[in-house]
Amino acid sequence: MRAEQPESFDVDDALGRAASILEAAPAVAMACHVNPDPDAIGSMLGLAGALRTRGTEVVCSWANEPMELPAWLDLVGDVAPIVPAREFPPSPPVMVTCDAASADRLGSLVASADRAGEVIVIDHHVTNPGFGSVNVIDRHAASSAEVVFRLVERMGLPLSDRTAACLYAGVVTDTGRFQYEATTEETLRIAAHLREHGFDHARLAQALFEDGSFAALELLSVALARAELLRDSGRGVVWTYLTQEDLARTGLSLVDTEEVIDVVRTAREADVAVVLKQQRDGRFKVSLRSRGGTDVGAIAGAHGGGGHRLAAGYTSRLGVRGTIDAIVAALGPRAEA
Repeated sequence: MRAEQPESFDVDDALGRAASILEAAPAVAMACHVNPDPDAIGSMLGLAGALRTRGTEVVCSWANEPMELPAWLDLVGDVAPIVPAREFPPSPPVMVTCDAASADRLGSLVASADRAGEVIVIDHHVTNPGFGSVNVIDRHAASSAEVVFRLVERMGLPLSDRTAACLYAGVVTDTGRFQYEATTEETLRIAAHLREHGFDHARLAQALFEDGSFAALELLSVALARAELLRDSGRGVVWTYLTQEDLARTGLSLVDTEEVIDVVRTAREADVAVVLKQQRDGRFKVSLRSRGGTDVGAIAGAHGGGGHRLAAGYTSRLGVRGTIDAIVAALGPRAEA
């Protein structure tokens, strides 16, 4: 991997360079970040599906073991081959990463990126340092799916209904159904173009936002019962946590916990919301959200993670109390009104 400096990012130039490499490549290996959200998976599969229309051999993966496919993919159907990380090409001539804010977010697949001939990084996170040979990083885009859409347009590739659905999933989730401040006129233009395709957007939205189990409600109740409001920290913090024991008791996995932060963040008394979720290796995945008064991306970046000013995350080895204490220390004392 050969990293550019952030100051050198020129999105239009990078799109052109990425398009040239992909047009010449007979095969492309694609990866997204660990614990992938719909934008990570949707942007990866959207590009993979578009490349397949020109005969490119593609393979997609992420470094979770075991790999768990989200239920919304059942609605979309087969778009491109998805393989476990252990079957990913060890030294791909061309590798594309989608929505990974830093190299370590690739998990074990960072080894393939280190040995790849070309690494095209497609992302929209403001904290991304640019770890590829080509960095298509648009910090003004609301989702990585937006960036992929523009790359597909640049290459003149057609989108099938299935690939359009994947990109739409990325756009609609990373914008919070178009309510977050990153949503722009360009975001809505792209979403409108994708909606011209013949997928059932209402069923897809239901699968993305309204398709939890009763066990998920039980797990949410556990998280809410533990929630604490820290009024004297920064602008106020509301936080909670879930453990592997909680997941085992309800028969759920980390992929079933993504919406917990969206409920916790609704507490108006706190500017910052934090959810800690224990992974299989004992470390905690930290999800951070801000109502606008705190740059949580800076906090995540200081701990090796990434994201945006209002939404970010990282992985912590400090345990529950150590992790929340570190976040509170970063926020500093609450300013008196």
